[in-house]
Amino acid sequence: MKTVLFLAALTEGATGALLLTFPSIVLRALFGSESAGAGEVAGRIAGIALIGLGVACWPHGSSRPALSGMLTYSLLAMLFLAYVGVRGPSVGVLLWPAVAAHAIFVALLLCARFTEGAGPPSGRGE
Repeated sequence: MKTVLFLAALTEGATGALLLTFPSIVLRALFGSESAGAGEVAGRIAGIALIGLGVACWPHGSSRPALSGMLTYSLLAMLFLAYVGVRGPSVGVLLWPAVAAHAIFVALLLCARFTEGAGPPSGRGE
């Protein structure tokens, strides 16, 4: 099972990295059409999501992979959306609220990650 999880995580992470770096090439290869403007941004957000999914699926001894994946996704999405807001040619009405929402999620996920081990032992051998 760990081998399958490793391969799935590696594949999704690599696909995400390609989407983040070369969205038009990947989208053309996947969907047979060109992307422009918002399509490139959406492709990169999808790439970020796939990298987060790869982190969440990566096999390791910790019981926190879902938390790690969501934290990775939220942090990268927040940073990228903020970059688009500062450097992008157009900004939608929900861009900055989305940056703020991701920042809140990052803070909450970090708190959960660092306080998770502070409680009593679970007794499940994790």
